[in-house]
Amino acid sequence: MKHHLVSVIMPCHNGERYIELSVRSVLAQTYQNWELLVIDDASTDASVDIVQAICQEDARVKLLINDNPLGLPYAPRNFGIARAQGDYIAFLDSDDLWKESHLENLLKVFEGDSGVVVAFSWYSIIDGNGHVDGLVRTPATLSYHHLFYDNFIGNLTGMYDAGKRGKVYQRACGHEDYMMWMEVLKDGGIAKSSNTIEAYYRVTSQSTSSDKMKAMRWRWHIMRREVGLSAVESLYYVTASLFFIWLKKSRYSCLLSRLIKA
Repeated sequence: MKHHLVSVIMPCHNGERYIELSVRSVLAQTYQNWELLVIDDASTDASVDIVQAICQEDARVKLLINDNPLGLPYAPRNFGIARAQGDYIAFLDSDDLWKESHLENLLKVFEGDSGVVVAFSWYSIIDGNGHVDGLVRTPATLSYHHLFYDNFIGNLTGMYDAGKRGKVYQRACGHEDYMMWMEVLKDGGIAKSSNTIEAYYRVTSQSTSSDKMKAMRWRWHIMRREVGLSAVESLYYVTASLFFIWLKKSRYSCLLSRLIKA
């Protein structure tokens, strides 16, 4: 495996409860050529102190302070992307976790297919105490148009090839990561899954993903204003997404790769 540098982007706002666990899941990676950019967005708790202590242990962990905090995750992510030095860019929020094989297995996906511009994986859902509540499987391969049906790429599992695509930033549209993955795939290439569980996505009552109605409004906005579809087309894809959201978390999720083929 070639030793490409991977830049890991981690926004943080008052993340003292989980951030050390998240950072140490990066330190534990079997693939070691990475930099972790932790971007603090005006935290008022002990987050900065926790990260600074870890920076003293490992110089690959870098703490950045967003000078213009907005309180929204896309802003510190973009702050980190602009300063990333890696050939590949990956994302991990300050309350989520990676398995130690995450980076290694995603880089194998890139090496196995020159048409891949995004690699991603399955992931487990955990609660605030770390108990596994579910599993999210994904289609094996995705194109730009497949993402109209759903954001099949969990942001904590996705990695894009900045060497092929350049740096792709997130836009303020609610589902910033969803729009970013669409932008990466828009000009061609495919996204390919490792078909392995490589991450743990934490869902609490405060999580954005727990507000389903807000998520539907964001999807509508993306289809209508960002992608430019008609009202009828947008309604079709927003409605279809409800089915795929259910399917990828159900016992029938093995059907995803039959329904979604690149």
